[in-house]
Amino acid sequence: MENQNDYNAEEIFSKALRAGRRTYFFDVRETKAGDYYLTITESKKFTNEDGTFYYKKHKIYLYKEDFAEFNSSLKETCDFIIENKGEEVISERHDKDFDMKKEKKEESGSKDNKDEEKEEKEEKDFADVDFENDDE
Repeated sequence: MENQNDYNAEEIFSKALRAGRRTYFFDVRETKAGDYYLTITESKKFTNEDGTFYYKKHKIYLYKEDFAEFNSSLKETCDFIIENKGEEVISERHDKDFDMKKEKKEESGSKDNKDEEKEEKEEKDFADVDFENDDE
């Protein structure tokens, strides 16, 4: 029987998306039956104390029978984020002028309820997610 790693080594199509310390790879591979499937890999670069690099990788396998629902769910989720938070990145890490912009917003005093709710959500740490209610 052939080695599974040798079998999956050939990629049919590949696309990489670099995003800061992360790189996302979208790779089309072929099943033993000759059909195609997609692997999505997130690779994140880290630095050791001695200055050398290493990468942590996470991989998702996505098969054709799940494409439509996956695509629909991804689009719905992205649309929700853009609709509620806009396309502008709200982050101290990604915006060197974050504090200055935040102060200007606070000084303007012309906030409506939506802006106040948005500000409250910004203050919540992304790690403060409550997974207890995921059964709904």
